[in-house]
Amino acid sequence: MLFCPSCSNLLLISNDTGSNHFYCQTCPYMFPVTRTHATRNVLKRKEVDDVLGGAKAWANVDSIEATCPKCEHLRAYFLQIQIRSADEPMSTFYKCCNHECQYQWKEK
Repeated sequence: MLFCPSCSNLLLISNDTGSNHFYCQTCPYMFPVTRTHATRNVLKRKEVDDVLGGAKAWANVDSIEATCPKCEHLRAYFLQIQIRSADEPMSTFYKCCNHECQYQWKEK
């Protein structure tokens, strides 16, 4: 994106006179394009935080009888977190006790 040096508005590109040029919609500024103009910015992705608190959140939790939907193990750890407003009920998250599975799901 290029901006007008006079009024700082975004410049648009036009080809109405046979040659390309940038122009401003609010003032008479025009900039002829005489060569290829290309820029590329590679944006860095920001690191996403674990909503449930990562491995530390599961450190001291209790287990309950619950069937894992993935491996059908009969016990799962559970964790309750208030993720919505205070007048909504808490959300319950489960993690399979089977060390080979470790599947996580939310109570529906």
